[in-house]
Amino acid sequence: MKTLKALKPDQVDNSTKEVFSAIEKKVGMLPNLYAAMGNSPELLKGFLSFEESLKKGTFTAKENEAIALAVSQANDCQYCLAAHSAIGKMAGFSEEEIIGIRLGNSDRKMNALTKLTTELTEKRGKTSETNIDEFLAVGYTHQALTELIGMVAIRSITNYLYSNGDFEIDFPKAAILEEMAIA
Repeated sequence: MKTLKALKPDQVDNSTKEVFSAIEKKVGMLPNLYAAMGNSPELLKGFLSFEESLKKGTFTAKENEAIALAVSQANDCQYCLAAHSAIGKMAGFSEEEIIGIRLGNSDRKMNALTKLTTELTEKRGKTSETNIDEFLAVGYTHQALTELIGMVAIRSITNYLYSNGDFEIDFPKAAILEEMAIA
């Protein structure tokens, strides 16, 4: 049973209203996921701070979105697939590249990143030496590996929130890969 609702500004305390307002100013809207995260002001504020910190790390905007897409695909989070498909396009990916990332069909470096991301997600942090070796062989560092673990964790938070949420996807829906395979 999905229980977390997207809250309206009149349903939260003043400090959370300020955070909602800042999100709306930055993004142009208050995404339902963040509005649901407002059920815990501490989670919302901590999440935004952690996310902002990781965005200053070693990964490019495109790599950050590829990580988000890989985690969301592994967790079957339709909300986050929609959001990160839209954000991925703003970062410079085409629709075909986004589908390729979700299917694991990209260039060698992107595949190493998304394969390790998927493995971290599906195996709850456990990784194979082969995938770590490939990740490092394509030019990523141990700092990047450490940040990747953080990125998987933060994207899992959003995926789990949607899995337990009762709110609409407020981004254009992402392609359903299974339907594409049938067509």
